[in-house]
Amino acid sequence: QVQLVESGGGLVQPGGSLRLSCVASGRFYSAYTMAWYRQAPGKQRDLVADISSGGNTKYAYSVKGRFTISRDNAKNTAYLQRNGLKIEDTAVYYCNVRSPSSTWANYWGQGAQVTVSS
Repeated sequence: QVQLVESGGGLVQPGGSLRLSCVASGRFYSAYTMAWYRQAPGKQRDLVADISSGGNTKYAYSVKGRFTISRDNAKNTAYLQRNGLKIEDTAVYYCNVRSPSSTWANYWGQGAQVTVSS
């Protein structure tokens, strides 16, 4: 019902910039919360940040002050940004969309590989 297309991943040098985009289509509603998760090699998938339809944001403790999540409701798009990437930021980054009022309305993107290496 909802399709999520991620872009912006790839190989980035340490100190470089990250700007991921997630475009939602299909049966998507602006009321849905959008989020970014990441999964580093050998680790579980963890929340990076999420943002409500009204723009309220929440960040994981480990990334507070390092990443910025935003959204453009007119474009059904969420963004994740950071300058000064570190090697430990290497992970697969997943876009997530969910309804605040329904447990079954929960969708995932295909994942975007971000590799921070020289």
